[in-house]
Amino acid sequence: MTSRPVLNRSLLALAGLVLLGGGLLILFAGLDVYRRHDLVPPAGWPLTTPDDVLLGSADRARWSSQGWWWWPAVIAALALVALLALWWLLAQLRRRRPGALPVGGTPPQEGVELRDRALSDAIAAEAGALPDVQQADVRITGRPAHPRTRVRLTLTPQGAPGAALDALCEGPLRTARRSTGSPHPPTEVRLQVARHKPHRAQ
Repeated sequence: MTSRPVLNRSLLALAGLVLLGGGLLILFAGLDVYRRHDLVPPAGWPLTTPDDVLLGSADRARWSSQGWWWWPAVIAALALVALLALWWLLAQLRRRRPGALPVGGTPPQEGVELRDRALSDAIAAEAGALPDVQQADVRITGRPAHPRTRVRLTLTPQGAPGAALDALCEGPLRTARRSTGSPHPPTEVRLQVARHKPHRAQ
């Protein structure tokens, strides 16, 4: 598992625990659970009865005495946290990689998927073995229903771009289409020639 999914799941778990704890705290106070079931909350426990508030008059007066800057700083910090949470949520909705691709044509076979990284690694390995290809990098982006393949080939100084492009289309890309059953997915190919030292005439 890559670091990004681990980070996303950790943040989701942390946010879920915080929201669950806050929700249970408010629920117990609103239903007066402590008094009905003769439970004794810990000393200083907030929100123990339906009439309790999160910040009482004494607390508000104590924090207000910190200076004029205190509440604007708190509001700015909360606004920053909210903006960061919104940015993170939008980043998840705007995934640049499909994650898994359906396999088996249209409609795809249920439950059969191919990881985008596995497919890109397979295309890169086959493309890297083509004649006059020094290095191949492949990325698959887009949504699972509409993947897009981006290929970057580094050719040897003697390589011909036209021949390399034809070999790529007839070899690795055709194999990928047969493997996924996807007819002619959008593909972007970039060709570059590896740098080489100039030859000196004797």
